[in-house]
Amino acid sequence: MQIKATAVADAEIVGAPPVRSNTEASAPAQDSPLGANDQIPADPADKEPARGPAATIAAGVREGSLTATEVVETTMARIVAEHRNTNAFSVIRTEKARAEAAALEQRADLDVLPLAGVPIAIKHNIAVAGETMRSGSAATDARPVADDHAVVRRLRAAGAVVVGLTTVPELGLWGTTDTPERITGNPWNVARSAGGSSGGAAAAVAAGLVPIAHGNDGLGSIRVPAACCGVYGIKPGRYTVPAEIGVDSWSGMFENGVLATTVGDAALALSVLAARPDLAEVEPPGRLRIGLAVASPLRCFPVDRHWTNAARTAASVAAAAGHLVEPTTLPYGDAMLSICLRWLAVGARDAAALPHPDRLQPRTRRHLALGRLVQRLRLVRPAQIDRVEARLLEYFERYDVVITPTLACPPPKARAWHHRGWLANVLATARFSPFTPLWNLVGWPAASIPMGMHPDVGTPVAAQLAGPPGSESSLLRLSAQLESLHPWRRTIN
Repeated sequence: MQIKATAVADAEIVGAPPVRSNTEASAPAQDSPLGANDQIPADPADKEPARGPAATIAAGVREGSLTATEVVETTMARIVAEHRNTNAFSVIRTEKARAEAAALEQRADLDVLPLAGVPIAIKHNIAVAGETMRSGSAATDARPVADDHAVVRRLRAAGAVVVGLTTVPELGLWGTTDTPERITGNPWNVARSAGGSSGGAAAAVAAGLVPIAHGNDGLGSIRVPAACCGVYGIKPGRYTVPAEIGVDSWSGMFENGVLATTVGDAALALSVLAARPDLAEVEPPGRLRIGLAVASPLRCFPVDRHWTNAARTAASVAAAAGHLVEPTTLPYGDAMLSICLRWLAVGARDAAALPHPDRLQPRTRRHLALGRLVQRLRLVRPAQIDRVEARLLEYFERYDVVITPTLACPPPKARAWHHRGWLANVLATARFSPFTPLWNLVGWPAASIPMGMHPDVGTPVAAQLAGPPGSESSLLRLSAQLESLHPWRRTIN
């Protein structure tokens, strides 16, 4: 039984209501996919300036038509009233956010800050000064940290106000977002998961609680929940954004990135995280060579046709925009084995430093034990990546971008997956998200873009765009072009 609780200011939410039962949530929010020419339903976010997009909020604060305090007050009231529908947040920073907004209004450079007054959520697995860094686990240190992570410093320096920390599964390892205290549901159909491990971030954005959320991505942990919840999410390539976390940064597969309701907002936030203003420019790209690859890297699991159609829709819109698009096959080879071995090894070194390892969930203890075995047998080798990367470099001599489905099927049910065994969790994740990990293995940029709704489940479908090192700008520009030609409803509320 999940514990019921009310969100409190400036404290960890120690209990939260469960997502509604499958019976209560059986009627989906929307039951027909949006085609490129379909009428887009009215977006509630457009009726309230403080609700976004982030670029609109920042412009209003810079010009004086809005104040940071007004934006924060509206945001916090909305979070406290609506958070319990999805359990997106583990910490709500009401009083601290108010103080940050008041201090922001005194800054001499307020009129030039790119994110002036924009409320933003941070995934609860990186350092935010004065808050814990629990990573969804009772085994971690419960004491507040002293300093911000580099990405938090950059966001605050740009004028963003941190309003809360989003729910994360234990150590960010799992493909759904649930803890003993809360299960994070999908805003479009709370009987389904918001995905993981940035599920709380995606749910907060899709529910209209914040226009932008920080996320991080080790095997698809930005793109998977972005696809589940119908928001835009981008994982930059290696060395674009500071990515340090723990001892080994997820065997080199981990990157910090962003989830947002619009491509423009994501580009703006990523430009801040990367300290690269050029990434905020999203004019249409030149003519691109685009490969459409819909075959799954795991042939044992079929791909839901609605997810295949999401990729085909993105490719059709790109072709209509003048890009050269052709069907192709990605050279996955043995990449999935290399990915699995690295995922098993993830956290093994960090776990040794946990203050309360006896409090780890059973599925996590099993995972770490397998990871230690992988390390002892030295099954993770650099040459494994070299082979995969060589094949991909050859592939991208012919293409600038590849489009795949982001997921292979709708998100799993929103349930207490932490009570289930390691193998059940692994199979559920492998079944619905085989397309995303490849780009973490090689450290290349990739993004997920909404492409309509699943008619049977009532949750969004999405396409993944990926490219070679340094293609972040191309991916953002192409994404913005697709968004303009195939728009989506930004939030559920």
